[in-house]
Amino acid sequence: MNVLEEWTALVCKELGIDPARVDRNAVLDLTRDVAHGVARPAAPLTAYLAGLAQGAGTAAPDVLERLSALAREWEKKATPSSGDA
Repeated sequence: MNVLEEWTALVCKELGIDPARVDRNAVLDLTRDVAHGVARPAAPLTAYLAGLAQGAGTAAPDVLERLSALAREWEKKATPSSGDA
C-alpha cells in the first residue's frame, strides 16, 4: 500500500466513508484539470464543493467528469488561439 492509499484509507475511516465508494483517480483527474485549466487554488476548492454537493444529494452522478470538462473548456476560452494574436 502506498502513501496515497494509506492516507485515503485513514481519512475514509475518520469520516465514516466506505473507501470502495471513492473514485480516487477521478478526483485526482478533476483537481489536475482545474489546477491546470483554471487556477491551482481552485482545485481543492472545487473538490470540496463537489463533496458538499455529493453529501447534500445535489451532485449529478457524473459530477467529477462534468467539472473536469468545465475546467478544460475554461482553459480553452482563457488561452488565445494563434489566430487571435
